[in-house]
Amino acid sequence: MKDFKKYYIIPEEPEIVYQALTNAHTIRLWTGSPATMSTEPGSEFSLWDGSITGKNLEFVENKKIVQKWDFDGQEEDSIVTIILHPHKLGTSVELRHSNIPDDAYDDISEGWTGSYFKELGMFYE
Repeated sequence: MKDFKKYYIIPEEPEIVYQALTNAHTIRLWTGSPATMSTEPGSEFSLWDGSITGKNLEFVENKKIVQKWDFDGQEEDSIVTIILHPHKLGTSVELRHSNIPDDAYDDISEGWTGSYFKELGMFYE
């Protein structure tokens, strides 16, 4: 198992970025794919037309999102924590993704940078 941590700058206020990460309609706008999302702890989520699924664990409005991501056959939970910090350019997004299966690490880490936060940043540019 591996962990991934990185910071991203999104050119929008934390409240707007939080909505972009937690509102299914807004997620669909910036990903171009169907999404299921709720800010109710314990609810299931699905992003990129089902290619990412899991369970929502914790929300602190406009500040923090914690999710469990599903990986087939994984014994330990893979936890994603996103913390939003105000930044002079908009929002600094602190991403921590723990317990990534070794064989999925390269795809996941590239996906965070090359797809997930790249697309979100481009949506607000």
